[in-house]
Amino acid sequence: MSFYRWQGDDLIIACHLQPRASKDEFSGLHGDSLKIRIKAPPVEGKANGYLIKFLASQFGVSKRDVKIISGDLSREKRVAISSPEKLPAELEITLA
Repeated sequence: MSFYRWQGDDLIIACHLQPRASKDEFSGLHGDSLKIRIKAPPVEGKANGYLIKFLASQFGVSKRDVKIISGDLSREKRVAISSPEKLPAELEITLA
């Protein structure tokens, strides 16, 4: 199983979130999920909001085009990105 799939124009990504990291980055795979490290703490939805902002900037879309479709309160999340404009260099080979 892959960590991503296309559903029409939407890219669905299974991700494992690591909050309170030293920097924001994609850091390989964690099982069947893409591991994403972010600086935000996991309190009061800050990590989710920060994840949406990070993914929007990485995929060249607005924040409204990124939605957490499952795992709001978990480290394991499924995220939908509507019509990504670009693929992050770290993921380009994997997602092509």
